Amino acid sequence: MNRVAVACSGGRDSIALLHATLKAAAEQGVEVLALHVHHGLSPNADEWQALVERQCARWAKRGWPVRFVARRLLTHPQKGDSVEAWARQARYRALREMAVEHGASLVLLAHHRRDQAETFLLQALRSAGVAGLSGMPVRADRDGVTWMRPWLHVPRERIEAYVRRHRLAHVDDDSNADTRFARNRMRHGVWTALTEAFPQSEAALADAAEWAQQATACLDELAAMDLQHLADDKGLDVRAWQALSTARRSNALRAWLRGRMGRAAGASLVSRLMDELATTRARTWPVESGVLRSYRGRLRFEPAPQRPTPLADRETLLSIRHTGVHALPGWGGRLLVEPVAEGGVPLAWLAHAQLKPRSGGERFQAGTGRPPRSLKKQYQAAAVPAWEREGPLVYSGGQLVFVPGLGIDARVIGLPGQPLVALRWLSP
Repeated sequence: MNRVAVACSGGRDSIALLHATLKAAAEQGVEVLALHVHHGLSPNADEWQALVERQCARWAKRGWPVRFVARRLLTHPQKGDSVEAWARQARYRALREMAVEHGASLVLLAHHRRDQAETFLLQALRSAGVAGLSGMPVRADRDGVTWMRPWLHVPRERIEAYVRRHRLAHVDDDSNADTRFARNRMRHGVWTALTEAFPQSEAALADAAEWAQQATACLDELAAMDLQHLADDKGLDVRAWQALSTARRSNALRAWLRGRMGRAAGASLVSRLMDELATTRARTWPVESGVLRSYRGRLRFEPAPQRPTPLADRETLLSIRHTGVHALPGWGGRLLVEPVAEGGVPLAWLAHAQLKPRSGGERFQAGTGRPPRSLKKQYQAAAVPAWEREGPLVYSGGQLVFVPGLGIDARVIGLPGQPLVALRWLSP
């Protein structure tokens, strides 16, 4: 059976959305999950959950296809945490878990036009960029779940009228009166005066958020086009990046950082990089999830190292009989095996490969007719940074075959016409 989920706190907006969704679902054979998150922050939280559960039971008796699902949060905000931010993150995490567990890939949220207008204004007061001013999207696909806000263009007054017309019972969150929270200060101290002075402010601010969303999409497309020529698996080409205009440099850098770090970079980090990447010397910039390194004209992001795996737990043998990716979790990465026409090692050599860490004294031949030299000297000659030297050395029959960062040892390169492969170490 098809399922759709509705996030329902028990407040006016979410109860109205649940009711409207059920009316439509009853005619289409769709089951509706009412997802409720018990935050444990209010003494009335038990009452709110009970109200939603009772309402769902009454609608189910009427024959409507509704099922109540609840999750009580077991964690609490830590000292110094923003309660608003903690509650929002924990709520979305719980909603996703409930939706996935019960087979719903679509979750509806009851945000309306005033919520969007307030978000735009709050973000502007926080000096947010274009992406922040975009506010909330109508649709977002994250972690296997589609989140939709079908009422994002609907005025709050229409929802209030809907609740009165259908006589829907709902709760009033007592925390909405707490002006310690920024959004509540906005509602109680600013919004009334703003709408009295500018009656169309709600619609105008929501429209501005939509324009910002379109601008953000254009900037993302521009960054993607720029990064096609600026970035590869070796990092960001700083010299080519510097050839862009200042605005495009900033835009491309933000996009590149977001792709590597998994989140938007702070304004202070972007500002520092814009100023300091102009130097040619090697530099590092510690960030929350790892470190950024500039070396030989390339900017790279290196994730924070995981706890080292004990040598006893690392793989020591590997049978490579085909091309593709071979996962080596004990070494913290993967070995990529690719077919090549020349310059590779015969695939047959790798059927019984041995994997070893560097122990000192290893010698690597970088090319035919060139003398074998120590790994340290070869790394220095090839300008391989320290963070690209991690991974196992690959041997076959006691002969060194492959070194991460350097490639195939010239002494094992096969003749053209043989099935040859190249190796490449992929760290996380």
